[in-house]
Amino acid sequence: MSFRQSASIALAVATTAAALAACSVAPVYDPPELALPAAFGEAGPAVDPASWKPAEPADALARGKWWRIFGDEQLDALESEAAHANQTLKAGLARLEQARALAGVAAADRWPQVEAGAGPARVRPSTAARGLPASADTRSYTMWRAEAGASYEVDLFGRVSNAVNAADADARQAEALQQALLLAIQADVAGHYLLLRGLDAEIGLLDDTVKLREAAVDLVERRTRAGETDDLDFERARTELSVARADGIALSRLRAETEHALAVLVGRAPSQLRIAPRPIWFHPIAIPVGLPSTLLERRPDIAAAERAMAAANARIGVARSAYFPRLTLTGLLGLESNDFGDLARSSSRTWALGPLVGTMLSMTVFDGGRRRAVEAGASAAYDETVASYRQTVLVALREVEDKLSGLRILAEQSREQTLALEAAGRAAELSGVRYRAGLVSYFEVIDAERQLLATRRASLQTDRERALATVALVRAIGGHWEPEA
Repeated sequence: MSFRQSASIALAVATTAAALAACSVAPVYDPPELALPAAFGEAGPAVDPASWKPAEPADALARGKWWRIFGDEQLDALESEAAHANQTLKAGLARLEQARALAGVAAADRWPQVEAGAGPARVRPSTAARGLPASADTRSYTMWRAEAGASYEVDLFGRVSNAVNAADADARQAEALQQALLLAIQADVAGHYLLLRGLDAEIGLLDDTVKLREAAVDLVERRTRAGETDDLDFERARTELSVARADGIALSRLRAETEHALAVLVGRAPSQLRIAPRPIWFHPIAIPVGLPSTLLERRPDIAAAERAMAAANARIGVARSAYFPRLTLTGLLGLESNDFGDLARSSSRTWALGPLVGTMLSMTVFDGGRRRAVEAGASAAYDETVASYRQTVLVALREVEDKLSGLRILAEQSREQTLALEAAGRAAELSGVRYRAGLVSYFEVIDAERQLLATRRASLQTDRERALATVALVRAIGGHWEPEA
């Protein structure tokens, strides 16, 4: 058979294989329908549309600089630093690059694999191969070869394309997971920073309380010396002073731990970050949550779960393709000679194409149920991703509802605490007047001031919780919104 005839046969085989390659056996991918509510059960706050703009994340894009709603330049700087230096983010980026590299490995199977080599081989042919008697003497000789070979698996029934689709979906899932990780880090930085500032406000309140208690101790001590009261009032005053100091020390410990955690989030050693105390008071911020259906577009973890389904669906096609033949085309072109000096002559050219039958088209006939088990495993893996996808959506809906209800309840709590704070302030003022007039004991003053301090601390803690709940709500809706400049 001539080279031209062999090439014609190979071309015919390749053409037929190309036609078969369009016959993918993977199921048609169709994401499951979700019974989403028309709106969130917890009514969100009224929001002025002109004060916000969508960040349009649409997958792996940025989620918006939503932390700017707090108007704190130091928080802006910490968020920027964390985005570039957080080690967890860097590890996630490395995982993303691995997934992209694996997708490139899978895509390489779409192309022929070409290899080249050269070198000598010591050969002694058998007498049977030469058609000689068994007693004949055959001489060994050196065969010099310089060859280039190529092999190509024709994508029959979509085995290669489905494997590539699965790897691509894995890479896109890794991209969404990286965005989910970034959003989580941003929320952690904002949450720790706001906690730090809330503790600064509470520590500042206790510092003011300590000064007032020190003045009270001086007052009671003078009255004791003057015989206007007894030592019991003096010891009570000293007790309240020490309690206020101890509470401030406890909050300082919590502040130091929060500052250390914030340092790690921005990629620094705890000893390398010092944030000067600066009490801030939080104000309610209305966040546009949109509709439940928009969560499917905004939440990167939902996008990741959907891509996991796509990858699992493609792997079903890979498993099913094992039931059908695999076609591999091979070719060899080179030079061979038993004399190195003749290797460059035209008479030393050699080629091989095929095999055109036999092992070129291979198919497993019996495997003891292996292929059936592999397909069943791939189908079960797909069912698992479907359930995980639905669960991810349900959890996302629950998180949004939780944060909305939390903000609503905290707002109601804050209103009642405002009234309680006013009443506690009046009671403390009246008890002080009554004590100085000698109408009541110092115990009544202590009780009123203790109630006032507890009410003020509770009010600060509620404001801090509202700020943290706002951060949690932004994370629950997947970022997506940022304030207009």
